Amino acid sequence: MATASKLGDYLRARREQVRPEDVGLPAGERRRVPGLRREEVALLAGISAEYYLRLEQGRDRHPSDQVLDSIAGALRLATDARVYMRALARSPRTATRRNSHPERVSASIQSLIDGWPTTPALVHGHYMTTLAANPMAIALNPLFAPGINTLRAAFLEPEMREFYRDWDTMTAKAVAYVRSVSAAAVDDPELVRLIGELSLHSERFRTLWARQDVRRRTSGVTRLLHPQVGPLDLHYE
Repeated sequence: MATASKLGDYLRARREQVRPEDVGLPAGERRRVPGLRREEVALLAGISAEYYLRLEQGRDRHPSDQVLDSIAGALRLATDARVYMRALARSPRTATRRNSHPERVSASIQSLIDGWPTTPALVHGHYMTTLAANPMAIALNPLFAPGINTLRAAFLEPEMREFYRDWDTMTAKAVAYVRSVSAAAVDDPELVRLIGELSLHSERFRTLWARQDVRRRTSGVTRLLHPQVGPLDLHYE
């Protein structure tokens, strides 16, 4: 898929998430589309409706940073979403392609997490495949073992709905995180396979992926229900 088309898809998806009243516009009674109309986004961004239409249709491949910032303001995008949109707007020659070599964890990192006997610790790759985990993490849940993609497990393994007490919130955050790192992966086969599989087998994933929410997770609390231990609130970094 062309980079310009990805930008257009993203603009369309985010436009549909913004209510007119959120940006000081009258909602009206005869709206045929969810969210804002194209001309409303153009008005708020200070650009012509025709130019904004060309962006959504992928007919303009080189929007300036100033234009992107104006559109980001109109769509009320947070910092992570603005960074993602700029990455989508890069030309195919300047977009970053993931290294084809397998992701690995150094022996020093493995030794470090193995030295935490009471703290579950694991290392994810870009798309949430576990690259390393200590014994406590695997004891917490066998699906945290190295080689298992925790995003796939969250949506396709039935026991994970019970394991995560806030499964709806957790899955929304996880998808937004993967979306945040996907702009720099130009048609990465690994990502394409993962998204295709999850889209085919999980309606929840299809809905979340279509929203195109973008947010990087840095810290928080994971609310679990362990079958032997019971409820757990674990802080993560």
